[in-house]
Amino acid sequence: MTKTFIRGRLLSFLRRPDAIDDAASYRYEEDGGLLVEDGRIAAVGPYAQVRAAAPEDAEEIDHRPHLILPGLIDTHLHFPQMQVIGSYAANLLEWLNTYTFPEECRFVESAHAARIARHFYDEMIRHGTTTAVAYCSVHKASADAYFAEALARGMCMVGGKVMMDRNAPQGLLDTPQMGYDETRAVIAEWHGKGRNHVAITPRFAITSTPAQMEMAAALAREFPDLHIQTHLSENHDEIRFTSELYPDAIDYTDVYAKYGLLGHKSLFGHCIHLSDREADAMSEAGAVAVHCPTSNLFLGSGLFPLKNLSRREKPVRIAVATDIGGGTSYSMVKTMDEAYKIQQLLGERLNPFDSFYHMTLGNAEALSLADRIGTLEVGTDADFVVLDAAATPAMALKMEVVRSLTDELFLLQTMGDDRAVRETYVAGRPMKAGL
Repeated sequence: MTKTFIRGRLLSFLRRPDAIDDAASYRYEEDGGLLVEDGRIAAVGPYAQVRAAAPEDAEEIDHRPHLILPGLIDTHLHFPQMQVIGSYAANLLEWLNTYTFPEECRFVESAHAARIARHFYDEMIRHGTTTAVAYCSVHKASADAYFAEALARGMCMVGGKVMMDRNAPQGLLDTPQMGYDETRAVIAEWHGKGRNHVAITPRFAITSTPAQMEMAAALAREFPDLHIQTHLSENHDEIRFTSELYPDAIDYTDVYAKYGLLGHKSLFGHCIHLSDREADAMSEAGAVAVHCPTSNLFLGSGLFPLKNLSRREKPVRIAVATDIGGGTSYSMVKTMDEAYKIQQLLGERLNPFDSFYHMTLGNAEALSLADRIGTLEVGTDADFVVLDAAATPAMALKMEVVRSLTDELFLLQTMGDDRAVRETYVAGRPMKAGL
């Protein structure tokens, strides 16, 4: 058995913080020890205590004075859109038709999909993201490349072959039967292989006919434990178009509900413009609204009401994500920096403990995977990240006057990026140093 002993300042959440001074919501060790055996966390606690109980042959790696947190988790992004980032467009639908759909057509080629998959996982590791939930393209080759690369790196990843049979270029269309058959093939080949999780992935109601939605519903019935991912209420034009395509539905959310796609493992990207009825329906189903702040700002889609959704009488479960390539950064800390600014514009506050909870345990809970990832608890997978709040000259200068963990986390969130990620461990293996 391989054994590694990690030393550093440990921070891991136990639940969502109620307030900035809610110290009972997290566990912090100023001088902590983390024992890793065969990819799992075998012991955690004060350095002296864990060191004394650790096997003598365990290799010790000292990351002091840096912070060690669970690996960061990104709950919504598009693997085929790496070369779409930074494309100039007025709004969501123009951006999709002008840049995104033409780029995704290239993923019919296995070699191209494999090349982008390598770059994609390099960026995940570089930015401290150890688990992500991705949309592949409509082509099975893209899903094969995505999951093969995840398997090779031992990463816990969620993803799915997109289903779409209308309102897109011919090169991006499947059929209801093809979407069903190929998704089923991806499930058979990749789900549960290594740490892979396959998601049922109708892109959104605009690009799926009722016949295809019926096929997505059939998959959801056959595989009730799988995640479901799609988009919801990102843009006013999108909402209007969806209403025209599904006139019998009460509203946009009701489209998904009618096809049995609204459940506790359903991940809905954006959810900016939900009505009270829709928010109630999501809450009752236990569905997750995925906040994508950099994308929402870049495309001018709107300001996500994070606080209002999470503290209403029927609260909605919340996750956060980069939404590459509508999003403009692979970094989850930059993502939460923009989330903070959005809440400021809405007259709300997002404290740094809440931000780091969302990036770790919060997103793990949203994925129903908190028993495996998102914490530093004994028995969980040893995915963790080492963060340096003095990574750049400007950050180091600021750190001279930082006197609390709160201020250090806020500095990491406000000024941090991939340079602040000293190391990324996947199943106990350091992955960033080799990039």
